[in-house]
Amino acid sequence: MSQDQTTQQDPTEQHAAPGSGDETVEYPGHSGEMDVQPDHGEQSYKGSNRLEGKKTIITGGDSGIGRAVALAFAREGADVLISYLESEEKDAQETVRLIEDAGRKAVTVPGDLREEAVCQQVVDTAVREFGRIDVLVSNAAFQMSQDDGIAGITTEQFDRVMKTNVYALFWLTKAAIPHMTEGSSIIT
Repeated sequence: MSQDQTTQQDPTEQHAAPGSGDETVEYPGHSGEMDVQPDHGEQSYKGSNRLEGKKTIITGGDSGIGRAVALAFAREGADVLISYLESEEKDAQETVRLIEDAGRKAVTVPGDLREEAVCQQVVDTAVREFGRIDVLVSNAAFQMSQDDGIAGITTEQFDRVMKTNVYALFWLTKAAIPHMTEGSSIIT
C-alpha cells in the first residue's frame, strides 16, 4: 500500500441501522414497525436551554431525524410545531408526548407538503399558536432506492421527490420569512 492509500472502514457496515434486518417496512414507514429501533435521544439527550423561548417548525417531525430534532429542540427550551403525513399520526403523537414531557408546547399539522396550501397552513398555524417563527427546519423528504439505479426511477417518483424535497422548501420558506426576524434560522 502506498503512502497515499489508506484503509477505511465502511460506516454503513459499522453499526446496526433501523430497518437493517429481514423485515421490509413500506413507505412512509412507522418507527414501531422497525426491527432495529432508532435512537431519537429519549434516554441520552440532556438539554441546556440553548433555545429557551424559541418558536420552531420541524417538517417530518413525527419520526426519524425529525423526531430527534423535535426532542432536542424541546429539551433546549423551544416550543415545537411538527408537520407530518396524516398516515403517520401515531408516530406524531409519540413525538408530541416527548415534547410535552420536556415541558414545552407541541403543535401538530398533518398534511402532504407537496401541496402549497399545506405549506401555508403549517406556517399560518405556527404564527397563530406561537406569534412568530424563530427556526424553520425543512426535514420532510422523499426518496426511494431502486435496485437498477436511476433507470428504475419513474417520472412519478421523480416528481414526488421534487415536490417534497424542493417545492415544499421553497413554499415554506416563502411563507415563513415574513414572520421571522433577523437572527432567525432556516435549516434544510
